[in-house]
Amino acid sequence: MAKIEKDTIIGDVLDIAPETAPLFFAIGMHCLGCPSSRGETVEEACMVHGVDVDEFLKHLNAFDAANNA
Repeated sequence: MAKIEKDTIIGDVLDIAPETAPLFFAIGMHCLGCPSSRGETVEEACMVHGVDVDEFLKHLNAFDAANNA
């Protein structure tokens, strides 16, 4: 998958890399099947859940790279 950015839509991430779902669960985003959560950007989700978006993106992209190497 291409690099995940702040403005990447969560639904797009999950469609292309469903193995990242546990990372979203870990920040408290348990409603990944909900249309509103799938339409949020990564930045919006982090803001709502009080997570540093830059740190989360580092972790998310590293996880995705490791699983798709």
